[in-house]
Amino acid sequence: MINMSLSRQAAFAPANTAEIADGLLKESGLRIDIDRRRGRGAGINPSGRFEPQEREVLDDGWQTIETLEPFKTDVQVEKPRSIITRNDSPDIPFDRSINPYRGCEHGCVYCFARPTHAFMGLSPGLDFESKLFAKPDAARLLERELSKPGYKPRTIAIGTNTDPYQPIEKEWRIMRQILEVLNAANHPVSIVTKSALIMRDIDILGKMAERGLVRAALSVTTLDRRLARLMEPRASTPARRLEAIRALTNAGIPTAVMAAPMIPALNDHELERILDSGAAAGATEASYVMLRLPLEVSPLFRDWLLRNYPDRYRHVMSLIRSMRGGKDYDAEFGKRMKGDGPYAWQLSRRFELAAKKLGIRKGRGIQLNTDLFVPPSGAGVQLSLL
Repeated sequence: MINMSLSRQAAFAPANTAEIADGLLKESGLRIDIDRRRGRGAGINPSGRFEPQEREVLDDGWQTIETLEPFKTDVQVEKPRSIITRNDSPDIPFDRSINPYRGCEHGCVYCFARPTHAFMGLSPGLDFESKLFAKPDAARLLERELSKPGYKPRTIAIGTNTDPYQPIEKEWRIMRQILEVLNAANHPVSIVTKSALIMRDIDILGKMAERGLVRAALSVTTLDRRLARLMEPRASTPARRLEAIRALTNAGIPTAVMAAPMIPALNDHELERILDSGAAAGATEASYVMLRLPLEVSPLFRDWLLRNYPDRYRHVMSLIRSMRGGKDYDAEFGKRMKGDGPYAWQLSRRFELAAKKLGIRKGRGIQLNTDLFVPPSGAGVQLSLL
């Protein structure tokens, strides 16, 4: 039986206490049966915040047996008009990015990009990691945009929203096509990923690195394989990510290790070990990001925490709120990535000391080359009228 409610206030009211979390996640009936979500990160699939109705499955007492299909990965084609996304956020080091896919099969339960699925009328929960959108025209659109009169080359960031090397990239190969365009145009690119699949494109990335056109970063959340599988069920294992750092570095590609996100009382004790392992694999840069829980990500993460680490739930959430002004999240520029307060300061200081000890740069110190840019003139470029 499907229970439909027009009220969305309860689901998205500010959750500032463990009591609200307990009520929302234990009693709401939104949790999906494990057989339907096996191998996925989220445990619930709430409607997006723009939907006028919310649906939940419940037992009406009539013992009607209704078997629902497991969540399977479904990919639809998206036809955007443009592929380069612009931003003017003051706390990130790039002003343009490309997202070859919408949604991400990696299923990272903490992913801050999950709320974007609400714009498609889908859930930021299990829909985000199973109902995906691919942009096969991305390379053609990129050629057209790079060839526009007056285009000024600056580093394009890829992997800032969803992972360009998620499992479906093996079949769709959209990221590789994008790299081919950027390589031909001598355009700089910065890549962030959790996937060892990036090693497939070392032939292109190595050539770009010789001209100072590329840098890469591997996000290593934990070195605990069990915790990684719980948090990021379809991402590469920590060992494979370190292997990718080593392979990229050996190919002459500047590579960073990112300890992201750091979750208080869950994986933050691994910060130094992650940086040390990344440096041993050849990483020359390092960074970290504090856990972010915007909008629908908060109930998804809290549900995951209650299912997997119920004994740590109150402690973890208490520390998170101590860094976010008593809330699950604070979107203020300059604070959203690192948090605020004594606990956030302590983690920042630990990072600085570890980076100094290892002799690796903090942040993204390498400036990529924009002087070699040559506008494309391929099939994807619109010809001049005169």
